[in-house]
Amino acid sequence: MTPTRRLPAPVALGGAVAIGIMTAVQARINGVLGLRVENGVVAGLISFAVGLAALIVVILCIPGARRGVGRLRVGVRDRTIPFWMLLGGACGALTVSTQGITAGVLGVSLFTVGVVAGQTLHGLVLDRIGFGPAGVVAVTPGRVVGGLLALAAVGISLSGDVLATAPLWMLLLPFAAGVGIAWQAATNGRLAQRAQSPVAATLMSFIAGTIALLVAAGISVALRGMPAPPPAEPWLYLGGFLGSAYILLGAFIVAHTGVLLMGLGSVLGQLTTSVVIDLVWPAAAGPALWQLVAMVVVAVASVVAALPRRRRR
Repeated sequence: MTPTRRLPAPVALGGAVAIGIMTAVQARINGVLGLRVENGVVAGLISFAVGLAALIVVILCIPGARRGVGRLRVGVRDRTIPFWMLLGGACGALTVSTQGITAGVLGVSLFTVGVVAGQTLHGLVLDRIGFGPAGVVAVTPGRVVGGLLALAAVGISLSGDVLATAPLWMLLLPFAAGVGIAWQAATNGRLAQRAQSPVAATLMSFIAGTIALLVAAGISVALRGMPAPPPAEPWLYLGGFLGSAYILLGAFIVAHTGVLLMGLGSVLGQLTTSVVIDLVWPAAAGPALWQLVAMVVVAVASVVAALPRRRRR
């Protein structure tokens, strides 16, 4: 099933860039929150809980959103919506936990490096097998070159003394988060089509993610002890609001872009914003010239991948 009216490519790509901007800001907020509570998983749980609460308020105020949730409930009850479509939020839980664990140390630029690699590789695979709501997207030279340029940007970002200032496992976690982001976007897009409501798909994503984070946080507290008290600054809790906004936007945009192009557009927004954030507010492994070069390469990759493509069912 494909959307009856496709958004113009510049509009759809702009939405993907906006997702990246919100993701970068959320990464820094959740990274600082993770340092303050001394537990990245607990910070992710706090972020998801805030986002879930905000989304419930929005749904209660919008009749169309409530009808979408009703269709979701009926689909789950009648098993016309398969169980795997309800699990996109588990990957969101991985993303916010990774932000809380690594972004406060690596800085948002280096965090984005790992996410770029995971999103790009998995986005190509998911589009090729037709997992996303846009259906099977043919392998075209533009998409291949765009993916290769994005991976080249990863290599550029790893130049210099990056691996000397940050342990390898801290870069592998964002890579896993990038894989999860691509899968979450495709899954939520499919669920939004089935329930005819991006809001309902976003709600399900937050419910699944909150449940996963409750379990993970319980295990983390049992192994590491109680976290530090929650900080008093209100801005440290804005990550949840941003998360609900970009997951909702992603569930709508992915049907118009495909998984790879949405990933590349969001990466462009992430890199641009993350470099600005790290320049203004540097973390322990602050930005370097390599991140600026990588930003330009990914910008080119997004344009190349956005070239007209042939689709088939």
